[in-house]
Amino acid sequence: MPILTVKLSAAPSADLAAAVARDLVEVTSRVLRKDPALTAVAIDFTPPEHWIVGGRSLADHGKASFWLDIKVVDGTNLKEEKARYLAEVFALMGRHLGDLHPESYVLVHEVKADAYGFGGLTQERRYIARTLEAA
Repeated sequence: MPILTVKLSAAPSADLAAAVARDLVEVTSRVLRKDPALTAVAIDFTPPEHWIVGGRSLADHGKASFWLDIKVVDGTNLKEEKARYLAEVFALMGRHLGDLHPESYVLVHEVKADAYGFGGLTQERRYIARTLEAA
């Protein structure tokens, strides 16, 4: 169910996009307990020359960076899970991109179940339907 929006400081590459998406789905499933069959990943690329940190490009720094925004339903993950997720994502991005600038970001964006969903249904409505079916 989560949607992951990723920006990488790299030249566009289908192979890199596929590898990053595969690994992000795995860590999202394992650490945050999200269903990989319902996890979507959208990846954009920004040339290191166009990514500026502290007034200098990443190319000038000799570093790489990334930005990950993941949307999950509020209250479905513990603080410890989110902290572990950030650490594991940072490590896996380093494996894919190389030496990361510390100004690389992960945002676990928690949204209300009545304001988030897929397939035309909110997560709250899905929860209510599952609860009624179980009764």
